[in-house]
Amino acid sequence: MLDGADFLRGADRRLTPARIDLAAAHLKGSVDSARFVEATPMQVKAAIIPLRPAADSSVGVDTVLLYGERFDVYDSAEGWAWGQAPRDGYVGYMPLAALTDNLTEPTHTVAVPTTHLYPKASMKTEPVAALWMTSLVKPTALHEPNSEGVAFAEIDGLFMPAKHLASVDTLENDFVTVAEMFLNAPYVWGGKTAAGIDCSGLIQVALARAGVSAPRDSDMLQVVGEASDANEFRRGDILFWKGHMGVMVDDQTFLHATAYSMSTIYEPVTVTRERIEGKLGIPLQCVRRIK
Repeated sequence: MLDGADFLRGADRRLTPARIDLAAAHLKGSVDSARFVEATPMQVKAAIIPLRPAADSSVGVDTVLLYGERFDVYDSAEGWAWGQAPRDGYVGYMPLAALTDNLTEPTHTVAVPTTHLYPKASMKTEPVAALWMTSLVKPTALHEPNSEGVAFAEIDGLFMPAKHLASVDTLENDFVTVAEMFLNAPYVWGGKTAAGIDCSGLIQVALARAGVSAPRDSDMLQVVGEASDANEFRRGDILFWKGHMGVMVDDQTFLHATAYSMSTIYEPVTVTRERIEGKLGIPLQCVRRIK
C-alpha cells in the first residue's frame, strides 16, 4: 500500500484516483500508471468515518463519509481501502472494516443535523448510536406511532424517529435555512456533521439537502452558482477567501464555520471582512450566488 506521497505529480490527489503504481481503469490513456483497475463498489457501514490522504491514522483528515455513502475501492491492503467517493469525487484512504460489499439502494436520508438509533422502538430506551444529516438509509419498516406518540423507522435492527428522515427525492427549498441548523456546531477540520464541521463542509451539506451536488473543498466550491457583485450581498450569496468561505443570511449577516471562534457563528459581514481582509491581508476572491 502506497501513501499519499506516491500520487501522480501534477494531478489533484483529492479528485484523481491515480497513483504511480495503480489507477482507476477509466483514466487509462489519460495518466501514466503501472496498472489500471476497475472499482469495487462498497458502502459505508459506520455512522461516520474519516477519509485520509494516506493509509495512516495519525495523518490529518481530509473529509468524512457518512453511513450509507458509496465508496469505490481501487486497492486494499493492511486493513486500508483506497478509493473514491462518488458523491463528491473525493479520493483517499479509509479503514476497510468500515465498508461492506453488501450494497443497498438508499431510499431515505437523514434530514436533521443529528438523530439517534435506539435498540427498541421507544424513546425511553438508551440510544446506541447517532446518525448525521445526509446519511443514507433504507428502512426495512416504517412503524405507526407507538404509545409514546413517536413513529419509528427500522434500520438494520435498530430504530430511529421517522420524522428525522426524508425521501432521497424530498429536498429543502432554501439551503441557507439548512446551514442555519448548524449554528453553534463546533469547528472541526474535515468535518461535515453537527458534531464538528468546517467552512466548506457546512456549505456542501446545506447544498446537498437542497439538491445541489457540490464538491468538498472551498477552492473547488467556487464553481457553484453564478458570479455575483462583491459589494451588494443578499441571502444565499457564498463568499470566498483563500481557504475560507461562508454564506450570507441577509444583506448584512454572515454565517460560517470558523476556526476564529472554533464554532459556527453569525457575524456582521463587515466584521468578518475586516478580520480576514484587513488584519490578515487575505482578499475576497469571489462571490457566488445560488438561484
